[in-house]
Amino acid sequence: MKCSSQSEFPRIRRPLADLPQLPELEDPTRPRSVPDDAACFALWDKYEMLPNIRRHSLLVAHIAATLAARAALSGFDVNVSEVRAGGLLHDIAKTYCVRHGGSHAQVGAAWAVAETGNYAVAQGVMMHVWWPWDLPSGRGICALPFFVMYADKRVRHDACVSLEERYDDLLGRYGHSEAAREGICAAFRQGKNIESALSEQLGWTLNEDSFDCGRLVS
Repeated sequence: MKCSSQSEFPRIRRPLADLPQLPELEDPTRPRSVPDDAACFALWDKYEMLPNIRRHSLLVAHIAATLAARAALSGFDVNVSEVRAGGLLHDIAKTYCVRHGGSHAQVGAAWAVAETGNYAVAQGVMMHVWWPWDLPSGRGICALPFFVMYADKRVRHDACVSLEERYDDLLGRYGHSEAAREGICAAFRQGKNIESALSEQLGWTLNEDSFDCGRLVS
């Protein structure tokens, strides 16, 4: 079975669907400090991030920051360093949750707030798996959560792949029930919608780009 970009399943209820949107977190005038690479790497050490998750996070941060830089050059109000930090920290709780259970997105967001005080970065961590609301239209898609989400969906382990390859792999590894397959395919379709919207806004055929990732991970 492969996921289709067209809906094959009824609309399913996803976690966080009842959360109110928090537009103040996206306010570019809201003062906040941004953790640099050294600060993010220190948090990797503190939370004992596994080496394979570090390699994955480096690629996600690279792709997310590349998208953000393109958006900034196109006139969008984007903090590229903040987007990179979101990419570096998006899986900060993955190792802990693999060992002990729980949602790595939710635990990681709580840690990101506690460690950095940066709610925009924490929102990127919280929402990198699934965006529970309608996607913003037009220029609104060019924002930190969507750069990190899309970048994460393009990285399988430590390699940049297409969305189709990424989700075929997820189906093979985790699609052991109808509910699991529905969830994976819903995330694939959301990823395709984000890819299409970002491509339109940035004037960039994203599905054809490997973002020069090969040189980053040996």
